[in-house]
Amino acid sequence: MAIATFGAGCFWGVEYFFNEIAGVKLTACGYMGGDNATNSYKEVKTGQTGHAEVVQVEYDEALVSYQDLLDVFWQNHNPTTLNQQGGDIGSQYRSAIFFHDNRQKMIAEQSKQTLVNSGKWGERQIITEIVPALEFNRAEEYHQNYLEKNNLPSCHISF
Repeated sequence: MAIATFGAGCFWGVEYFFNEIAGVKLTACGYMGGDNATNSYKEVKTGQTGHAEVVQVEYDEALVSYQDLLDVFWQNHNPTTLNQQGGDIGSQYRSAIFFHDNRQKMIAEQSKQTLVNSGKWGERQIITEIVPALEFNRAEEYHQNYLEKNNLPSCHISF
């Protein structure tokens, strides 16, 4: 099993679309990228901790590639809006790829450049950060599979 971590706005929607992929074995909502390793949702939602809402994905590389996960990541959020996805505003909603090794870093950078070269977003700049994975702080249990538990549709828009 391999691990990948993505921030693409509200983690409920991000988790939802990764759970739809064959080969994804487990997802977890949480926080990454901030200064303090012990943050709660109440703290993170203020935008003051430096954390992003993220989803950590455990996947079987024999069934799904890291590039496949990146493709889904790019298709399900707007990577051109700084610290915002739809109505969610703040640094905790930033677009981010947290790489776990140099191979993931290289693939993520190539994937981002491919998106830039595609012209899909026109003159808008892709602002997605590609940064080393830090400590993953699992969100409170009520955030895990929130949309499924509450019989809600995805809150993300596909692009």
